Amino acid sequence: MSHHSSPRPLRSRAGSALSGRIRVPGDKSVSHRSLMFGALAAGRTTVSGLLEGEDVLNTAGAMRAVGARIEKTPDGTYLIDGVGLGNLLEPDHVIDFGNAGTGVRLTMGIFGTHPIAATFVGDASLSRRPMGRVLDPLRLMGTQVVARVGDRLPLSIRGADVPVPITYRVPMPSAQVKSAVLLAGLNTPGETTVIEPIATRDHTEKMMAGFGADISVTIDEAGARIIRLKGQPELKAQTIDVPGDPSSAAFPIVAALITPGSDITVENVLLNEHRTGLITTLIEMGGDIVIENERMAGGERVGDIRVRASRLKGVTVPASRAPSMIDEYPVLAIAAAFAEGDTYMPGLDELRVKESDRLAAVARGLEANGVPCHEGEAELTVTGGASGIGGGTVATHLDHRIAMSFLVLGLASDKAVTVDDGAVIATSFPTFTTLFADLGADIAELEDARA
Repeated sequence: MSHHSSPRPLRSRAGSALSGRIRVPGDKSVSHRSLMFGALAAGRTTVSGLLEGEDVLNTAGAMRAVGARIEKTPDGTYLIDGVGLGNLLEPDHVIDFGNAGTGVRLTMGIFGTHPIAATFVGDASLSRRPMGRVLDPLRLMGTQVVARVGDRLPLSIRGADVPVPITYRVPMPSAQVKSAVLLAGLNTPGETTVIEPIATRDHTEKMMAGFGADISVTIDEAGARIIRLKGQPELKAQTIDVPGDPSSAAFPIVAALITPGSDITVENVLLNEHRTGLITTLIEMGGDIVIENERMAGGERVGDIRVRASRLKGVTVPASRAPSMIDEYPVLAIAAAFAEGDTYMPGLDELRVKESDRLAAVARGLEANGVPCHEGEAELTVTGGASGIGGGTVATHLDHRIAMSFLVLGLASDKAVTVDDGAVIATSFPTFTTLFADLGADIAELEDARA
């Protein structure tokens, strides 16, 4: 939803078993980067399966603002005529990213080493999120920043005339910070190096190589990833087929596990090793999940995920797994509510600075629906198996993943669950309610809901 839309409460309730074969929208991370690299490449990049959520469309708007031509064909394919690295035009208007944290942070990296000025704004949620983690390394490369206290939106940057290559050790596990520095390094002479002590999703590195950048990844004796990029390559246009987003697939997967009698298949899902932490965890909990038709597509592993209803048990999720499933903790907490015993999730610092304070939002939502939980500073424990759960209204705080997670809770609860705003779901999963209806789920707008 745009941040000017009115809220749309939704309610979910238990009904029949879920069944069928579905495809979730294209991967959000790959979609953002496809538009960005297509804009920076020479020639025409063709993208099929692009996620048409608002976050990604806002990134498309930003790339158009600096000169890229982006058109959608009648069959849904996107054609991107790039301006070429180093040739960005200065935007003639403020760039509104809505709720897109990935979009705005990565775009700052691109613009930060081009000699242009740009101003970024976002919705209330995005305007609360910290941008300093990206702006600090960009400042070292020569980017000038005018921002509010705390480096929050709205803010303006002026890209460096002569950017300086840096060696940067990422202080927290963040694919966005790593990617912003690498994207800035593309138009920087010399070699930009990023040291990543804890590995995060590597779509940026893979796609950079695919578009022709001179990039290498090695592992040092301490296990850190050392990423070296030689600046100012000629990026060549590509053809990209975007696989299904594992973060979106998480919702039907968990729904099928906790709804008795369910048997579903989610087709063509990205299975990048840095994105499958939730699947690993759910299998450890006893989930009946099988990967079928596994194959390689565009340099990424993809496959179909078959899920059948299962008796789950509580587990301890290693903190080291957090970077590979940081967006999936809200829906993992829902699975944990139906597992036997405690599920302990440490290492959740990053959840405090997502679209909302996701850790607090999950804990309050569970409490509102009678699910016992304990929220620590950077951890969550959920005790499963309580009786009589549901019946609550969940505050989504403009966070699409909170909305979707608690609608999944309602599908297996004793009482219906309401979320105060389902309109925010459009940022990442615009077909959520229709796709769940196809599986047999009972999700309705509140004014349409039965008492």
